[in-house]
Amino acid sequence: MTTRFAFSIAATDGAARTGTIRMMRGDIRTPAFMPVGTAATVKAMRPDEVRATGADIILGNTYHLMLRPGAERVARLGGLHGFMGWERPILTDSGGYQVMSLSALTRQSEEGVAFQSHLDGSRHMLTPERSMEIQRLLGSDIVMAFDECPPNGVDAKRAEASMERSMRWAARSRAGFDAGEDHAARSALFGIQQGSLDEALRQRSADALIDIGFDGYAIGGLAVGEGQEAMFGVLDYAPAQLPAGKPRYLMGVGKPDDLVGAVARGVDMFDCVLPTRSGRNGQAFTWNGPVNIRNARHAEDPGPLDAACDCPVCSSWSRAYLHHLVRSGEMLGAMLMTQHNLHFYQALMQAMREAIAAGRFKEFQSDFAARYRR
Repeated sequence: MTTRFAFSIAATDGAARTGTIRMMRGDIRTPAFMPVGTAATVKAMRPDEVRATGADIILGNTYHLMLRPGAERVARLGGLHGFMGWERPILTDSGGYQVMSLSALTRQSEEGVAFQSHLDGSRHMLTPERSMEIQRLLGSDIVMAFDECPPNGVDAKRAEASMERSMRWAARSRAGFDAGEDHAARSALFGIQQGSLDEALRQRSADALIDIGFDGYAIGGLAVGEGQEAMFGVLDYAPAQLPAGKPRYLMGVGKPDDLVGAVARGVDMFDCVLPTRSGRNGQAFTWNGPVNIRNARHAEDPGPLDAACDCPVCSSWSRAYLHHLVRSGEMLGAMLMTQHNLHFYQALMQAMREAIAAGRFKEFQSDFAARYRR
């Protein structure tokens, strides 16, 4: 029988590790970066182009898909994979963060979150059980537990109460996931650690999640404005609080140097809108740091975005042409910039996997930092 979910670590170098997640729809090489396909599309990219960058898995969003086109409609049309034309693994987040950050009006209770749609003002209720149902209707391969993500800077009392509620919701998510037996038999469920910037709260959260039992564990509540130094401070201890034999997923991160620093601290999986959003807005990521292609100095530059990159964009078009496209507002500009950025992110993950396997990750990290921040 094809494996539902299995994680193996092939090599370690310090806290950094490289391995493979095996699922029915294909293997996921770790460390892994998941391009974000919020509304059943990785913006400005076709699914075959996303796969060609080296991506093994993408992310979809429960909140956005439940509102438009609706999870029930996606289910009637055969599930998210067939709907969007992506046959490899898909992770869906629980919708909790978007409910808190995008909704015009929210009312939190022990039951869940009542909210107004940011699209049309319609009213909805999202609970752990409903989040599991939506992700089941979408046909997700990796389902995320429903949690509460407090904003940056909350006081200790609020952080503790939010973490404790998230752990109660995690237990309800586990029960709701298991109730969908057919889907549970071919998918995986990840729990989400919370606790703000407090080490003791995060340890209590990790202990509660381990007691419930999940296939993988996410580190939530970061990349919400705390800054890289504070984030790395949490990552100095949070991954080690989670089971060593399970994947560790840092949600919503991030910049290339964030990824390298997080891998050095034991993180296996990432997602972020940054490479696609930045591409649409004229920013490219390169081995020598970010490039603002709108800058006038690129107007007559015949060279590629990145001489060290072998993506189709760098192989075929100049900075001058990309500058022209982006400054002119041409759709192709957003498409090519996004394609390059996703290729760069996957090349970065591959380089880290190779460095860990060769036992030279610290050297890679040092060389990358010196070059990227130059």
